[in-house]
Amino acid sequence: MPKRTYPKDALLIEQAADLEEIVKDKRADWRATGAKARRRQRRYKTLLIQQLVKDGGETDAGDMA
Repeated sequence: MPKRTYPKDALLIEQAADLEEIVKDKRADWRATGAKARRRQRRYKTLLIQQLVKDGGETDAGDMA
């Protein structure tokens, strides 16, 4: 079973495509409908995006400029 997605996981995002890989809903199979699972995934993604904005979009490779 995958681990739950947390805001600190935003540090692992380097490219927009990474968002799809990082967001995991460990209870996806337990959801009543597929629509509810997709809604939950959208909330996880929004949470991570908000964290990225809050952090200023900084990544570990910040000395590229």
